Amino acid sequence: MLTIRPERPDQADVVALLDALDAYLASLYPPEANHILDVQALLASDVRFLVARRDGVAVGTGAVRLGPGYGEVKRMYVAPTQRGQRIAEQLLQALEAQLRSEGIAQARLETGRDQAEALRLYQRCGYTRCAPFGGYPDNGLSVFLGKAL
Repeated sequence: MLTIRPERPDQADVVALLDALDAYLASLYPPEANHILDVQALLASDVRFLVARRDGVAVGTGAVRLGPGYGEVKRMYVAPTQRGQRIAEQLLQALEAQLRSEGIAQARLETGRDQAEALRLYQRCGYTRCAPFGGYPDNGLSVFLGKAL
């Protein structure tokens, strides 16, 4: 059984997932192109952090950072052994529901151009390209997406 709920990001099994995501991103992009919220930043009052668990085991993460007029999707990751089961889609839907519950009607995100699976997920879920936002550089490696909620 899969559950998705708010949890602390500083749990050992969750940190292991975040570390795996960081290693994956580091294999694709130079450090200055990785815009990662660390565990401490994920504990901030303007961040909502969710964990997907299958039978109690952490298998995915996602967060939204509340911004001025929009929420930014961050730290989306599903363990490779759990992919293909629509866990990321369910995480994204839960994050969007969180934003709507807080009166936020726009979701935005920055992802990498070389993350084909992520781009397919976001496009399948209704995200479309938008201009850079939030101070991100338009470096040719980032893809900026948004969705009205």
